[in-house]
Amino acid sequence: MADKHDEDVIAHIESLDADAGQNRRCSEDSSLEAKDQHIVTRKELWSYYLYYNGDNGVGPGSYSQALFQSAITSAGYNPDIKPVSPGNCSTGRCVVPWGNGTRNVNSVVLLANGISFSIMTFMFIWLGSAADYGSFGRWLLFTLTMICWTCQYGFMGVRGPDQWQASMALYIISYIAYGATLVFYAAIFPRLARWMPKVKIGREDLKEANISQETYDKIESLEKNHLSNISTAHSNIGYLLTLIINLSVLLPLQGNDYANNWALFLTNTYWVVLGVWWFIFQQKRPGPKIPKGSSYVTIGWKQVFFALREIRSLPQTFTYLAAFFLLADGLNTTGTLVSIIQNNQVKFSFLQITYLGLSQAICSTFSTFTFWYIQRYFQISTKRMFMVTNFFSVLIPCYGMLGLWTDRVGYHAIYDFWIYNIVFGLFQAPYYAYSQTMMSEVTPQGYENMFFGLFGITNRASSVIGPNVVQAIINSTNNNWLGFPFLFAICTTASIAIWMVDVEKGRRNCQEFVAKRKRQGMDGER
Repeated sequence: MADKHDEDVIAHIESLDADAGQNRRCSEDSSLEAKDQHIVTRKELWSYYLYYNGDNGVGPGSYSQALFQSAITSAGYNPDIKPVSPGNCSTGRCVVPWGNGTRNVNSVVLLANGISFSIMTFMFIWLGSAADYGSFGRWLLFTLTMICWTCQYGFMGVRGPDQWQASMALYIISYIAYGATLVFYAAIFPRLARWMPKVKIGREDLKEANISQETYDKIESLEKNHLSNISTAHSNIGYLLTLIINLSVLLPLQGNDYANNWALFLTNTYWVVLGVWWFIFQQKRPGPKIPKGSSYVTIGWKQVFFALREIRSLPQTFTYLAAFFLLADGLNTTGTLVSIIQNNQVKFSFLQITYLGLSQAICSTFSTFTFWYIQRYFQISTKRMFMVTNFFSVLIPCYGMLGLWTDRVGYHAIYDFWIYNIVFGLFQAPYYAYSQTMMSEVTPQGYENMFFGLFGITNRASSVIGPNVVQAIINSTNNNWLGFPFLFAICTTASIAIWMVDVEKGRRNCQEFVAKRKRQGMDGER
């Protein structure tokens, strides 16, 4: 959290700035940022944490999907039972009218995810780089947040199976906005880390040759890990508190289907109350002006073309992006598939979903702080911590694959979902923190939104492949478990590729890349 002596540190920094003069530059400060930026204040840092505390995913990532899946399942029917009667999907196949034919309801849920991720891909390419310029990123996050909040409240109007199309639309829009808020929120933390008091002092010490570049890199890396881990911990704390608050509705209203809508209402309100402060206390740290001949509409496409053209200059960065593309695809789709099976198993009971979510939230909060403490105490690199979490990213679909041969394990019984939520909480919560921190380690300074936009494609939008492949498998076989072998294969391949990434070499590549861009005077031409 924020240090108790921040005020003294900031005063020291201000004196250093006065001595150095406004025009003096650090040797490594060849990024696109203006030299003089606001030091991160305690209010700003806490508002950053609180935003993620509210943006914890319970609403758009869990409850919304359950409401949508419940509505479409209630509207579905078993085509083997005559006459056709919506809502008779207790056993066997369950389909809904789709175009000129029918489609398995679970494949429709996966298809909705595929549509969401496809739109996210377009959005991140279009807007990702634009957020590096001016104050566009600040307003982009605000707009996306407002859209997500509005659609989450819109679920209060979904009351029956005849509204499954409306619930699908609300789910897709809110999930797209939610996924985008995570990406553009994450793109902020590398810049915040560089303007934390300790890191600013480290830059001054580097300028005065009091410390080496290697020492400074370690200071900045640990601060990035600090912000990433603590913000992730806040997300998990918010996940836990939200579920506890929802019990105040779900317990007294057991048996009332509309209680689920009220639970989502409370979840969204929690995010509104905590998230609004970031937009109040965030300090302005504008990027450069949009280059002549470009606009916010076109710059994203130009930048992606530019980034792809620079693959040879940043091999470690793009190796990581490609590998993480597969890992995120496998893990995100695995989570969706397990949620579909879990929702069917608990018969869409928000109370049971909340109990399972509480186990995950408690373990997530514990593991995030524990992983950070272990890393800080033993000075373990980001990559090594990340690889520990990746082992369990492979194990989760492997466990589901066992369900093809036996009903005793592999997500067939309630205890399987307790195991899944506990393991996910213990090892996948740190995964999110370390994946974005590792991305920041191989991102050129001043290009955060551009590369985090690409990271968003690999992280959130990568799942345009997984859901579509798995939904096709399920639609043709009516067997949910046949999707796990495909997911196990891509998670394993991705983890091996990530192990091959050389972070130190990638960091040097980034420094050389930015220095080269400055020498060529290309900043205004991007």
